[in-house]
Order: sequence, then C-alpha cells, then structure tokens
Amino acid sequence: MMCISFRSARALVVFAVLALAAQAAPARAEEATFPPGSRVGLVPPPGMAVSKTFEGFADPAKDAAILIAVLPAGAFAEIEKVLDTDALKKQGVTVEKRESLQLSFGRGILLVGRQVADKAHYRKWLLVASANDLTAMVTVQVPDPDDSYTDAALRASLATLAVRATVPEAEELGLLPFEVGDLAGFHVDDVLRGRALVLHDVPAAADTGKETSKETSKETNNHGVEARMLIAAVPGGPPEADQREEFARLMFNEIGGIKQVKIVMSEPLRINGQSGFQTMAEAQDVRTGSDVRVIQWLRFGGGGYLQMVAIGSADGWTSMLTRLRAVRDSVELK
Repeated sequence: MMCISFRSARALVVFAVLALAAQAAPARAEEATFPPGSRVGLVPPPGMAVSKTFEGFADPAKDAAILIAVLPAGAFAEIEKVLDTDALKKQGVTVEKRESLQLSFGRGILLVGRQVADKAHYRKWLLVASANDLTAMVTVQVPDPDDSYTDAALRASLATLAVRATVPEAEELGLLPFEVGDLAGFHVDDVLRGRALVLHDVPAAADTGKETSKETSKETNNHGVEARMLIAAVPGGPPEADQREEFARLMFNEIGGIKQVKIVMSEPLRINGQSGFQTMAEAQDVRTGSDVRVIQWLRFGGGGYLQMVAIGSADGWTSMLTRLRAVRDSVELK
C-alpha cells in the first residue's frame, strides 16, 4: 500500500498549548457552518466569516480569528496531558479558567485566558473535544481590549460546535488546484487542501449485494492490495527537458510501501499535449508480500508539474491500468 500521510498530530498539539477557549453557553438555532473540507464546524459569532487562508473563521479588520484543527481520536488524551497551567505560563499565557464541557457528540475541555505576543495583547480561548473518530480543536484569538466580540458571543459560538460524518466529495475536490473530470470508478480517500488527492478503488456494490464503504472495500480486498492513486500538483521541477528522466527516477524512488522493485518501463510521453514521463514497475507490497504493479506519471508545465502515482494488485492490472489512464487524461489545472 502507498504510505501517504498528510497530518502531524504532535505538531498541532504543540500549537494548541499557545491558545485557550471558552465555557459553553446555550446553542444558537442557526445551523453550523463548516469550513470547506472540514468535518468540524460551528456557528461563527457575528462579524466573522469563513477564512480563505486557513481552516476556520476570521475578521481580519479586527485581527480576530477562530482556527479549527481535526486530529486523530487518540490525540485527545495526549492534549489533555499537556494542557498544564505552568507550561502555558512559559508561553506567555495566563490561564483564568479551565473546565469540562459535555457537547452533543462528546466530552470537551475548555480554557480561557490572556496572552501577550510581540507586545500585542489577546484574549485566548481553547476548546478540545473528543468525538468517536476524531479530536476537534478550536482556537479563538481576539484583541484585548475589544468590545466587538464579547465573552457571551464567543461562548455561544463555541457551544454550537458540530461534527459531520463525512465531507461531500464535490466539496473535497473543490479544494484542489486541479480538476478530475473522470474518476473512473475510484472514490476520494483523502485530500491535502490545495495540493493533492488520494483515490482508492471500491468494488461495485452489485458484486457484494450491499452498499460499499472504505472499510468493506478493505475487507473485500484482503487477499490482494487495494488500488490507490495519488495526484499532486507541485511547484518547480526540472528546468531542462534532459533532466526529467533523472528527476522521474528520484521521484519514483520516494514511493513508500513497496519492495523488490523492478522497473519495466521508463520513457517520456505526451500527456494531454504536455511533456511528461512514465515509469512502471513490478514490486511487492511491504505489508502483505503480494505482487503489485506501480506506475508514475509526471506531467510538466505551468511552472510546476503534476505527479500521478498508482499502486494495485498484479491480478487484474491490465483493466486497472485502463481506468487509471482515464483518470490521468481527465486531470486539468484550474
């Protein structure tokens, strides 16, 4: 399987200790607003809107913001340990209150306080909440003093914290700098906002007689390797055409989760009228030892390049490759 990781929970935990949050208040009647691509949302206080530069809400004129981070479910216990008053004091944070909160989807920890950073004074809030399959972390920063965002308004907003089961595929795809016109039966597995997309193969529901999910897909493929495809838009790349073969080799060597790699094809080609390079190999899956096939396409142009990498079982690779090419040829930069 491809080893692709898009988030660092520990890095966000370090960030978390710099911020504080609020006590709950009765939820407002409005429906929660979810930043694009996020499963966590809330009803923002009047004056704040969805940010265009980070996951959360902002009022740039007031230097006020609400940041939302989604971490693995196990991160809640780790964060709970590091939310220590003495540790926060070292970051210039004065903690005024810490308490527990029961939200509609799980337990939360709330803190409120003040911080001085670069001679600027802020009121800081932190809400960390545990849901079934994730940890939600909401950080609020408001200038101190400022009457635009009262404690009551911020408390009411935080009390509306909500978690949705999934992010609609169309919404996830809308975050990318490219469009995929034909998914060819693949489904969205993960999205790195503004950068990359991971697709996975889901067997047709008709074959199993029931609806198919990511979990059942993995179960029905436990005798092979679930096909996956990474599509990433990357700035830069080799400046000269004669450097592309070596560049492709170096990029291919970075693919994880495979062993006993044997290159069977390495050649330049045109992809949608642009210069490209194709590398194909036979290999074994590190986890299962199953025979797999690996292909990498690089497409150059526009000051960067598109990298498309796919891995799938050797069995049925010919038909799989047809579908992968359909996806490849449908990718267009926005």
